[in-house]
Amino acid sequence: MRKSGALRTAAVVAVGGALAMSLTACGGTGHRRPAGHGGPAAHTPGRGALPSRVPGIGDRLWHRVPSGSRQVVAVYGAGPDSPDATVEFFTQHSTHWERAGSWPAHNGRKGWTTDHHEGDQRTPVGVFTLSDAGGVLENPGAKLPYTRSAAFQAPRSWTKNAWHDFDYVIAIDFNRVKGTPPNDPARPEGQSRGGSIWLHMDHGSGTSACVTLSEPAMRYLLRSLDPGQHPVVVMGDKAELRA
Repeated sequence: MRKSGALRTAAVVAVGGALAMSLTACGGTGHRRPAGHGGPAAHTPGRGALPSRVPGIGDRLWHRVPSGSRQVVAVYGAGPDSPDATVEFFTQHSTHWERAGSWPAHNGRKGWTTDHHEGDQRTPVGVFTLSDAGGVLENPGAKLPYTRSAAFQAPRSWTKNAWHDFDYVIAIDFNRVKGTPPNDPARPEGQSRGGSIWLHMDHGSGTSACVTLSEPAMRYLLRSLDPGQHPVVVMGDKAELRA
């Protein structure tokens, strides 16, 4: 993992014998959840001949996908400076990859970067494993290790439409310790490289560095991502992905 503008731990407080965190995170203020954004996930099964690799991913990044990975979450950014993206979920069957779902999404409000640093408001381009999940809400049937905690709750100082951002989260393994809850504050490469870059619930606009999806999409991914299949996320703007 390298860096994140996603989410910084501001304080840790004991509440009712449980540990609660005050958090600042991806685009935590001034965002509205658009009408209908919590609607059904736009599942789009693959049709026709199945590709031998995930479409739109060039050699540079494809060679970084571990040979044992049989699940890929692909994040196709609309442009290098755009906060808009599409997330697609692929599974490998024999030698072919099949698209199992596709959803509108958001990334860093300033777009993408190949050299992410804390506060740049850009999402890092790259290939990262997906090892841990959690959130405010009860486990919806996740196969990844899932930590439910009030510590994920977005600060009430944020606009109301952002309060549910962390109801469900999936940690992107960027400058974090695998096998720990997504909100673990450890940053192996140092604080300046950032951390807490997640897949999490969408609030309708760009983030500090996270990738956000609708609640149905998050529930689908939580129920589908299987540690036995060694899932990874491949993400970046479309030009960087093709390079």
